[in-house]
Amino acid sequence: MSDFPSFIAVETGEEDALPLAIAWALPDGQIKHTLIQPDDDWLGEELAALGDYSLDELRTFGVSPLDVLKELEGDHFSATLYTTGISDDEAALSRIFDTFGVDPFVELAPVTSLYPDLQLGEWERARNDLFGELGLEPLRADHEVQVMLYLHQRLIDSVS
Repeated sequence: MSDFPSFIAVETGEEDALPLAIAWALPDGQIKHTLIQPDDDWLGEELAALGDYSLDELRTFGVSPLDVLKELEGDHFSATLYTTGISDDEAALSRIFDTFGVDPFVELAPVTSLYPDLQLGEWERARNDLFGELGLEPLRADHEVQVMLYLHQRLIDSVS
């Protein structure tokens, strides 16, 4: 197998789909992951929306949202990206696009649409099992993408 599907996950804060981290898979299965520097307009009076991150951590180690868009565009312009739908990836991405007045150049689709032969709930059960097996954390963007890649490989290998 040479190409993996384009998986994406956005880690968000507790309110208003505040994008904190993003990860996506490249066709060769590599994962790009970064924290996102919050735009000043995104930050309200409550910084509790930053989840497990501090504002200093996001500003120091994060990448500007515009740079995130440029990198994503370079990797996946006009592509369909597959998401778990566990967090509101679409709302978080929309916030980034809207902040900079950029028209969305990717389309999101549920990851389960890649596996039409699976019974309802089968993919989610396998996903949950894999998180436990690998010792990864659900809702962390890089872990979500890693699990989608591993699960995709298992599903492809099982039908070969």
